[in-house]
Amino acid sequence: MGFTFFYYQFCGHGLVDMAGEGYCKISSQKWYLPILQTTQNFCYQFSRTGQNLFLELPDINCQRNPPFLVILVSSELGERKARMIIRKTWGKKRVLSDKLIVTFFLLGNHFWSYKPFNVTMESLHYKDIIQKNFIDSYNNLTLKTLMGFEWIHKFCPQATFVMKTDSDMFVNVYYLTELLQKQKRTTQLYTGSIKINEKPIRNPDKKWYISEEEYPEYFYPPFCSGTGYVLSSDVASQVYIISKHTTVLKLEDVFIGMCVATLKIQPQQLHSEPVFFPEKVIFSPCHYMKIVTSHFSTPSQILIYWNALERYMDEKCSNDQKPLQLVYGTND
Repeated sequence: MGFTFFYYQFCGHGLVDMAGEGYCKISSQKWYLPILQTTQNFCYQFSRTGQNLFLELPDINCQRNPPFLVILVSSELGERKARMIIRKTWGKKRVLSDKLIVTFFLLGNHFWSYKPFNVTMESLHYKDIIQKNFIDSYNNLTLKTLMGFEWIHKFCPQATFVMKTDSDMFVNVYYLTELLQKQKRTTQLYTGSIKINEKPIRNPDKKWYISEEEYPEYFYPPFCSGTGYVLSSDVASQVYIISKHTTVLKLEDVFIGMCVATLKIQPQQLHSEPVFFPEKVIFSPCHYMKIVTSHFSTPSQILIYWNALERYMDEKCSNDQKPLQLVYGTND
């Protein structure tokens, strides 16, 4: 019986080199681990014989049919039900006002052979998966997003806008497309739920803990919540390029904000009223007609909300509605 060995590299606190140089930016040490040895305290990056190739690619010719909007959904391997529902609802390929909208799913990998097989079958069937050979974990969300931006840079620079969102989000693509079409320019755009003067969490027991070694500054630069933000495709490409020379932070949205700040691009409001919500917006058709994102949505809720939204699309809503009701998550 033959054995296959993999090369693994990890960096403390989730910092991983993206330049393909084979080293950690904080530490020059390397570790070679048995295939089943894992730890929750570190972010892993692995590849076969050091290669950094795509395992799965979507079936689209952006030169021939440039999308107006590419939605990149960060998804875990086991979230097939969520992907199925998204494909049937807000992630369905559609043309709105002669503008092509497409959705692709961003996936990492695992050790166990049956999971890559299942993903390969899913990719062959739906042709909407972008995947590379890194461990699919929370600490690797930054790698996952940069993988999506790399795909835009190399395979679909003709896209006008790129949205990054998550699989537990409700996205009103109708309203988002409407707002994007009203933009006076289609370059240098970075928009979403903007966070300003956010401080690093220094408590190591918290999910979003960042040490002073990783990020010594007192405030993060302005950034858009990773639950859902939009960039023009030129910005997505520039972020991918500059990320090669930037120490990666495990907080994906903060890291993207750092790259955008280096590019001297300021986040912008897409509308005079808030439309991107990192919280859950309590559903009502009239409220959901005028938002872009809502968080903490289960697959069944996404299906129910989407069907109701489409039924009410032509209805007129009164001006004396109750204010939006939000449900907040935690950072534990």
